[in-house]
Amino acid sequence: MTSVTFAPAAVRRSLDYRPTAQDRGFVAAARAAAVSTLVVMGLIGIFLFIGAWPALQSQGFSFLTESQWLPETGTFGIASLLWGTILVGLIALVVAVPVGFGAALFISEYAPRALKRPLVSLVDLMASVPSIVYAMWGLFFLQAHLLTVSQWLSVHFGAILPFFRVNTPDSPSSYTSSAFIAGVAVGVVVMPTVTSIMREVFAQAPVGEREGAIALGATRWGMIRTVVIPFGRSGIVGGVMLGLGRALGETMAVALILSVSGGATFNLISSGNPSTIAANIALNFPESSGLAVNLLIATGLVLFGITLLVNAAARLIISRQIRG
Repeated sequence: MTSVTFAPAAVRRSLDYRPTAQDRGFVAAARAAAVSTLVVMGLIGIFLFIGAWPALQSQGFSFLTESQWLPETGTFGIASLLWGTILVGLIALVVAVPVGFGAALFISEYAPRALKRPLVSLVDLMASVPSIVYAMWGLFFLQAHLLTVSQWLSVHFGAILPFFRVNTPDSPSSYTSSAFIAGVAVGVVVMPTVTSIMREVFAQAPVGEREGAIALGATRWGMIRTVVIPFGRSGIVGGVMLGLGRALGETMAVALILSVSGGATFNLISSGNPSTIAANIALNFPESSGLAVNLLIATGLVLFGITLLVNAAARLIISRQIRG
């Protein structure tokens, strides 16, 4: 006597499923889009490498170690530009991540239903505002209001922390056009992006686990701490890394606000900090020709590589957390 196993109808349908023409078309379109993205990124990298090769041959390894970018003397080095790029990016993250994290939690978990949709639209609108608008706002409004903050930091912490020490602490002009002000402006630029990514991930937390935590007696914050935040950990990391990549490439806010000096410095609140790679390209490209153009393309290649490394590190961290 043979035994017959009756599978549920849904299982039988899944076993007998044959892809339709629409399914095959969608898969082909998605695959073509993915391949096109890789091809475009590869072509950009090849273009930058070809354009940078004459400069790399001319300057050698000193291009990465020299801290001065002085076209009038023929000295080209990006060590200080690298430091300025990282410095402004880190300050931007210190500003953007806590505010973006709190805003994302409020919108997804605490905001009333009537207020949630306008807040989501407002954050998305802020993310679409051109960076030149934020740059002018930072130059004409934010800088004037942050001078007192910079002076307070210098007076109270300058004696023990060298990056808050200013030679003339009583002069307001000593604090203008600093890396601190530029970093805060860039932080405002990347804040909507960080908020949007985190909010989307927090909103996807499983409803069953939310309700289970509440049924077991957890408070709203207890449910968020034990369910929403652990579930959204990959989104938090992704938002931070994407915000860092955005901050590293920000141009106008740094070009308008920062007062550029020749070398690297650890001081955050005094005028005279190194520029960033993106701002240096924007400021010097119109007047460059010949080898100087290749040198600027070489700095773009370095920034391109740094951005790829940041994104790869973010992907690695997220994949490890998903497996864990």
